[in-house]
Amino acid sequence: MGESELDDLLRQLHARLGDARSLDAEDRRLLTAVARDIEAVLGKGDVPAPSASGLDALAVKFEADHPALADTLRRLVDVLGKAGI
Repeated sequence: MGESELDDLLRQLHARLGDARSLDAEDRRLLTAVARDIEAVLGKGDVPAPSASGLDALAVKFEADHPALADTLRRLVDVLGKAGI
């Protein structure tokens, strides 16, 4: 996957977050975890690994509440992984 696909996914994520009416506390925690992961990859912070069971529970709820946004995040993480980030 190329850089343009990553750009597209980031733009989609940005747009969907901008269109979101509100996010509950669990959704915010999941997005915060993703933001921390991205910052860690970019070398901006020393972030401890989140608990697997807690993150899984948050991911399931987030996916049920926001399926389109969850799909975009999943694709973004996939592209970042394939890019070696």
